[in-house]
Amino acid sequence: MESATFTITMDLKKTALNDLHLELGARMVSFAGYQMPISYPDGILHEHRHCRSQAALFDISHMGQIRISGTETASELERLTPSRLTNLKPGRQRYTLFTDNSGGILDDLMVTNMTDHLFVVVNAARKAHDE
Repeated sequence: MESATFTITMDLKKTALNDLHLELGARMVSFAGYQMPISYPDGILHEHRHCRSQAALFDISHMGQIRISGTETASELERLTPSRLTNLKPGRQRYTLFTDNSGGILDDLMVTNMTDHLFVVVNAARKAHDE
């Protein structure tokens, strides 16, 4: 009996920095429907030290990005989070959580005051639920 070989292919989305990740030798994996880097040739410890001593770039193009504008947006968004957002200064960002009616955590997110609107970044795996 002849053995068969099966190849499973998935149409993964690619982030804005996908080509750069590949150029830098990233080991890529599937995450939330995207091809994402999990590590680079120098290793995770090297990445950690570089981030702490210099700077790092994090590709968020796979994450949910929401622009909220209108009157009282900060106070309305405060009703869904345990954080104070009405005092968030322009150009500043606050890490917070989406909560359910019982105060349980649904997701973590980042909220930035862009002066004329709020810019909210949610996790890729939850973006369809959060948006």
